[in-house]
Order: sequence, then C-alpha cells, then structure tokens
Amino acid sequence: MPLILVHREEPIAVVQLNRPEALNALSPALMQELVAALESLDGDPKIRAIVLTGSEKSFAAGADIKEMASLTAAEIKKENPLAVWDRVAAVKKPLIAAVSGFALGGGCELSMMCDIIIASETAKFGQLEINLGIIPGAGGTQRLTHAIGKSKAMEWILSGNIYSAEEALKAGLVSKVTPAAEYLNEAKKLALKIAEKSPIALAAAKKAILASLDSPLTEGLQRERELFYQLFDTEDQKEGMQAFMEKRKPCFKGS
Repeated sequence: MPLILVHREEPIAVVQLNRPEALNALSPALMQELVAALESLDGDPKIRAIVLTGSEKSFAAGADIKEMASLTAAEIKKENPLAVWDRVAAVKKPLIAAVSGFALGGGCELSMMCDIIIASETAKFGQLEINLGIIPGAGGTQRLTHAIGKSKAMEWILSGNIYSAEEALKAGLVSKVTPAAEYLNEAKKLALKIAEKSPIALAAAKKAILASLDSPLTEGLQRERELFYQLFDTEDQKEGMQAFMEKRKPCFKGS
C-alpha cells in the first residue's frame, strides 16, 4: 500500500498521508515517499499550489517512536533521519496544510513546514517530545517560536500539552479554523485562488517572506527589493499590469 496518495486537480494537487493504521505516524519510508511526491509536483508547471493533508482522524500523530526508541546518540546522528525533512521546507510552490485530528510532535512540525495551515475544529496540535525525554528535532523549537512567540512556545514545548484548533488559531499558529466537514475544501479553495496568480511572483513572495525569518530587518528589506525589481523582467508582470489597466482578469503563464 502506498504511504502517500497524490490527487491531481490541476492547477492544484492534494498530497495525502496514507498510513491510517498508525495515525499517519511519520516513518522514514513515509517521509521519503512524501518528499518524492512534493518534489515531483514542485517541478510540474501544470501544478501551481499544493495541499498537504492526512485523514479526518489524524493529520500526523508524530514520528514513529518504535523505529527510534532503541537508538543511541551516535546511531541516530549517523542515520540522520531528519535530514530528509528539510526538503519539505524547500518546496518552492505554495504549500497549504489541511489539518484534521492529531497534529502532534513531528506532525505539528510537518504542518509548520507548510506556508499556511487550515485547521478543522477537531484538530489537536502539540509538541509532545518532552514527555518522551527528548525535544522537537524537526524544527519545532524554531518554527513554533517564530509562529507564536517565545513565551507561548516555551509553554507548549516544556509542558508537552495538547492544544485545540481554536487555541492554535488564537496563538497565531493556524490561519483559519473550519467545521470538520469543510477543512479540506477550504484549503483547496485557497489553493485554487493562489494558483490564479503569477507562479514567478508567488515564488518570489514566498522567498521574501521566509527571508524575514532568517535575516535582520535591513537584510530582509534588501532581499524584498531585489525580488521586486527582478519581477519587472517577466512577462507575467507585463500581463498583470496591462490587465489591471484594461480592467480584465490577467492570464499568467509563469514566464
């Protein structure tokens, strides 16, 4: 059985974690399949935005503890199982997490690697690693702090508590909370709206926003300005501004 299902609905695609018997626990095999699917879609010009989801019961209930419980520090460092996770964050196209049920530990970290999180009212978020005698290792201490601030991130990570979708929304972790029956359609609707825009401008906007997380303000502003100027050499910029002046909908081609 494939661990990842890909549903193409051009100009978007839905990538679904498919390990229901383990609540979509993020085994190394699943992560390899996930990265392969995302990178393939990232290179496909017919796909302009991607939705990542799990099941109604569980987006992803964390890493597969059984596969790492007996490892020593030297063994896990040598295996470096988290290195492949970086490739999820490197996807250039807009990536929307549609989260229902559990998004715990690595599942919470995976959702934060996406650009936007749309949550079902049933969603449960948390970094539970402290309960296992470890800490988040796939970016949880960093991305959660950027998302909700130091004090809240400290509370979430040090307590190992689970938080509701509404609490995650209030903290700033998720963009929107919907009824359980609507979360995936809401994410797909947003993906379709994004997919109407210029692919080149989308990639530039994503790059500029992410730069703000890693750079001082002055460097981020300079990077934004460089990307802004570069877009004036694209056909999409000419089309977008011409369409605006002609009061019509632009037809972006990604060139």
